[in-house]
Amino acid sequence: MEPGYVALFKSGELARRAERLESRLRSCDICPRDCKVNRLENERGYCHTGYLPIVSSVCAHRGEEPAISGSRGSGTIFFSNCNMRCAYCQNYQISQDHKTQESKTVDFHTLAESMLYVQNELGCHNINLVSPSHVVPQIVHSLLEAVPMGLRIPLVYNSGGYDSVEIIRELDGVIDIYLPDLRYASNKWALKLSGAPDYVQNARAAIKEMYREVGDLTLDENGVVQRGLIVRLLILPNRLAGIEESLKWLVNEVSPRVTVSVMAQYYPTHRAPKMPLLSRKITEMEYYEVVDLLDELGVENGWMQQLDAPESYQPDFNREGHPFEPAVGKPD
Repeated sequence: MEPGYVALFKSGELARRAERLESRLRSCDICPRDCKVNRLENERGYCHTGYLPIVSSVCAHRGEEPAISGSRGSGTIFFSNCNMRCAYCQNYQISQDHKTQESKTVDFHTLAESMLYVQNELGCHNINLVSPSHVVPQIVHSLLEAVPMGLRIPLVYNSGGYDSVEIIRELDGVIDIYLPDLRYASNKWALKLSGAPDYVQNARAAIKEMYREVGDLTLDENGVVQRGLIVRLLILPNRLAGIEESLKWLVNEVSPRVTVSVMAQYYPTHRAPKMPLLSRKITEMEYYEVVDLLDELGVENGWMQQLDAPESYQPDFNREGHPFEPAVGKPD
């Protein structure tokens, strides 16, 4: 079965979406920041990205959720810069070191070629768009070039959750698999730790729209996801993520069948080592609190990383080749 974006291309709807999205760059409101800068003229707002996208790395990633990575890996395209400023960001080398990333700017044809590279040369199951929230128009524009070149594998929208629901609506039928974070249940901590004062309402609205578009997981005969929503929940020290409240919201407001990926890979990096509340890994007690919550709420669909996950998830984007090698692992 062909992904939805192929049908949208054939009908001309993908081109119309690309035009609408690109016009919004003139007074940018692509994400909840609503910076209103003219990115068509390379003005930079909070995300430090002008008209063209910046790509830091393209590789086959085998450390995603098993249904995403499968046996051949997920074709990750890591976009540089971000619309958040997480103090503990594991990808801070590319998300927050803006000046060093400028040299990695690519045009739409090159981004399309990267999509074809992970499909044809690396043989990946899907295109995994990492940190896409600030470059949605550029992604859709590149698809207009990639589809005639033969792109036919599912698209994964792998975001920090700080997304505009209006923009997510424009991706209806374009994205096959949504993989957002739900980082916080409190705007107080979202502001303090990620600089996102209105995170909770925006992430929740976006996730509800994502679920409306793609629903529950659809897997192929090999257990690889073809369509659906997976919500990631990162356990932070001192219960800062508010996972209990987020899980209850997901079960009650999205679906009791919701698929979650609970991540235990937190380790203090970037600015976190100097912040007392974030300066340590999670404890065994904090970990098993979440295990018990999943059982209490009857959450049966998804994955949970093992407590030793931090040892396997420490990327280095300055390393030649794959940023996760040799330290790469899979959620249990």
